[in-house]
Amino acid sequence: MATAMKGQKAVMLVPMALLLAIIACLEVWYILAKPPLPKAAPTPELTPLMGLIYMLVGFLAGLLGGIIGTGGCSVMLPIIHFWAGFPATMAIGTTLFAVIFTAISGGYGHLIRRNVDRRAAAWLGGIGVLGVLLGSWLFVILAKQAMSLLGFILGLVFLWPAIRMVYEGLLPWLKKGKQAGASSEGHIPGAAWALATFGFIIGITTGLVGLGGGYALVPGLIYLFRAPVYITMGTSLAVMIPLALVGGLIKLSQGYVDFAAGCLLAIGTIIGAQVGAAIIRRFRPTTLKLIFGAYFLYVSLKFVLGYFGIMIW
Repeated sequence: MATAMKGQKAVMLVPMALLLAIIACLEVWYILAKPPLPKAAPTPELTPLMGLIYMLVGFLAGLLGGIIGTGGCSVMLPIIHFWAGFPATMAIGTTLFAVIFTAISGGYGHLIRRNVDRRAAAWLGGIGVLGVLLGSWLFVILAKQAMSLLGFILGLVFLWPAIRMVYEGLLPWLKKGKQAGASSEGHIPGAAWALATFGFIIGITTGLVGLGGGYALVPGLIYLFRAPVYITMGTSLAVMIPLALVGGLIKLSQGYVDFAAGCLLAIGTIIGAQVGAAIIRRFRPTTLKLIFGAYFLYVSLKFVLGYFGIMIW
């Protein structure tokens, strides 16, 4: 048993160590070579202190993502937008780029632990990529013509996970027992066409605002498809691999990614996602959902009220 556990840890840690090394090399290459990557809008200058903050933010986002099956954009995006001073478009692109590595790290961790329904992930992710292409096209239109509207849409997107997470966080106090209707089997029920349609909608949201992957996938799969919680969380991160990869690379090519900040966020998310995936079955995520749900509600109101000229701290 002990030998098997050591072998499993090696299978998980070696690829993640390699991924970390690749990202670190990319960061060093970018800082030293200063390649002329496109940049649609200016972002704050990278300092050693800001670099550490980006990694810490990434770690917290990855930890949350590994535990509750999200990519972590909802943690990273508002922090680098409101507190670090990134324009909304750059914050969307940079965080989606970082989520590529969050999803790879967390999804791989869940795959090794058999928390992934491969059939559902294939339908959701495969068709979801088409939605990402459509959402990315809509993003460019809004980024060039309606920046304030893009922020308003961000606020509305944040509102759904905020309400959902607060509700789920309060559920243990409101109702005892397991969630009604949730499947106890090790796979996600549902016809292929239904999973594909849902994946396409998720893809549009991901391409448009860099969000919606985990935060729409997790409650959607649980409440619409009656999927088991742990399988849902692992499958959600697996689905986000192709969605974030396509969406993040598109935004990188369009200049909506701060490459240096994105790599530092990615380093944090890789570590955090592995920790989250490792402790998921020992941790009750309801408390985290309540805390982060309240935070997301605040972020949503900040975006929405800002659209109407009402600023809150």
